[in-house]
Amino acid sequence: MSEFFASAALLIGAFFMLVASLGLVRFPDLYTRMHCATKATTFGMGGILIAVALTFGSSAVAAQSILALFFLFLTAPVSGHLISRAAYRRGPNLAPSTTVDDYGPYLEKEKAIAKTADEEKSDEEDEAPSHPSAGPMT
Repeated sequence: MSEFFASAALLIGAFFMLVASLGLVRFPDLYTRMHCATKATTFGMGGILIAVALTFGSSAVAAQSILALFFLFLTAPVSGHLISRAAYRRGPNLAPSTTVDDYGPYLEKEKAIAKTADEEKSDEEDEAPSHPSAGPMT
């Protein structure tokens, strides 16, 4: 019976990996490709690791599979999000077919605040002497 569940988990994992690879080819821009690569691959590897744990039946292998699954679910979506966020700030634009841009207004507001802070900082530097001995003599 465990062979049946292991086979099912392996097929489900392989299906998600196939969907991820098709998404990498099919989607129009970096951001949708990153989404596909992190989400579908995470679920695909999850199915494969569950199949490994069920197939070997050893508690040591099951513990290692569960630990790997935990770290995969923890790190892959977070790293994908951070890479996409950094790419949005620096890199390629959204595809023309993208209709929702929730991060754009937030980023513009953040840039305006940083610009204001830089202007205030430069004004303070102009007024204050750079060294105590550079001030007026009394």
